[in-house]
Amino acid sequence: MVSIPLTPGEITLSDLEMIWRDDYSFHVDPSARPAVDAAAAVVARAAAGTKAIYGVNTGFGKLASIKIAPQDTETLQRNLILSHCAGVGDPMPEPVVDLMMGLKMLSLGRGASGVRWAVIELLQNMLTHRIRPVIPAQGSVGASGDLAPLAHMAAVMMGEGFATCQGKIMPGRDALRLCNLVPIVLGPKEGLALINGTQFSLAYALAGLFDAWRAAQAALITSAMSTDAIMGSTAPLHPEIHALRGHAGQIEAAATLRTLLAGSAIRESHLESDHRVQDPYCIRCQPQVTGAAMDVLRMAAKTLETEANAATDNPLILSDGQIISGGNFHAEPIGFAADMMALAISEIGAIAQRRVALMVDPTLSFDLPAFLTPRPGLNSGLMIAEVTTAALMSENKHLAHPTVTDSTPTSANQEDHVSMAAHGARRLMQMVANLNVILGVEAMCASQGIEFRAPLLSSPPLQAVLSRLRQDIATLGDDRFIAPDLAAAAKLIASGALADAAGIPLPTL
Repeated sequence: MVSIPLTPGEITLSDLEMIWRDDYSFHVDPSARPAVDAAAAVVARAAAGTKAIYGVNTGFGKLASIKIAPQDTETLQRNLILSHCAGVGDPMPEPVVDLMMGLKMLSLGRGASGVRWAVIELLQNMLTHRIRPVIPAQGSVGASGDLAPLAHMAAVMMGEGFATCQGKIMPGRDALRLCNLVPIVLGPKEGLALINGTQFSLAYALAGLFDAWRAAQAALITSAMSTDAIMGSTAPLHPEIHALRGHAGQIEAAATLRTLLAGSAIRESHLESDHRVQDPYCIRCQPQVTGAAMDVLRMAAKTLETEANAATDNPLILSDGQIISGGNFHAEPIGFAADMMALAISEIGAIAQRRVALMVDPTLSFDLPAFLTPRPGLNSGLMIAEVTTAALMSENKHLAHPTVTDSTPTSANQEDHVSMAAHGARRLMQMVANLNVILGVEAMCASQGIEFRAPLLSSPPLQAVLSRLRQDIATLGDDRFIAPDLAAAAKLIASGALADAAGIPLPTL
């Protein structure tokens, strides 16, 4: 596999998504090394001096006033990592671990952290050999860095802790030995540089962002299908309506829906003599809701891209050689972004669930059979699939509660305001998984509805989507064990396969 050089400070969302999705191999561009070496030299001189400098020759947090002797600086860094390995809970998913390690490399590569190039090289070699630290996912409050999870990563670099390698969990030292790598002895400030940072929260937030955007794209597809299934009007998609408001996401969503529905014989069949004046909001206001969610996701994306290019540990080595303590480890920007994304994910699901409810209700679906079964009564059809979407919608509403407002003091009140970005970002993956099921059920319902309109057909793009769905999920006749259908539909949403089947350009981040 070819390894692509990435320059710290110049990383794009596209780069990061390739790392997340495509097992994209990269390394820190060697052009970053002079700045890294220069900062490491500054730290080495400071460690040999007599002046107390936080993180170089002092204790940490509330213990920062305690001076450490030069001969104890290696022990200081080692003890820091071991004592901070206090994470609990299930291990991080391996793709998120890879992304977190890559983000840490890129942050250190800015040349403001004071680590030796060997630290970046070891992280790179661990990624290359697929040595993934086993990192408990709970324990960070998102300020003073993601201390516990990043400590579990750093522990493996020292030959401690546990890692997966070649499909097995083993002690960190054994994983390094298996790949002919040598544990590193951390020098002055290097342990602190590894754990003082936002890369855990950021990796989860980026993973949530990329999957949420894919779901938003799918929501445009499924909502267009629902519109045809209930014989909804396309008049609310008129471009001038959306231009008069001016929001970019709304304009894009409406344009995409117009493209998806163009050429639908179902739509043409009720342009005249339709007694309905207006559709419910879940049909009529799709651009205003999904488009607004797209705008929110893009705002969050901008924040996360900036953070991915940042130096976020403490203290930092400035361009003039000063070593200055600050607060770049505080993950408040990620916390805000995660809360924004949670709201967007929740709302995409909320309006999609209402479309599901609309389609299964014979009083609202414009002559579709109850619960979209050809023989209601004997069969329950998609009755409980709709209930499942209601449960997941409600769960996402609760998960969307802001986390960044829930600060609490830690570390003997030295760290007296924290971001809670870590679990704010971590919840996003579950929220998107819930959303994928809601959208998958919507696709199932809409496909049934469109087929009940035969011999009329939907538009070419939507018929292609329906055909793709039918490759994995048969038309529902008599009731059957339906759980596998829901799982297959959610997978089609999550993979992007359903959206790809439409064969049209979709909005991008």
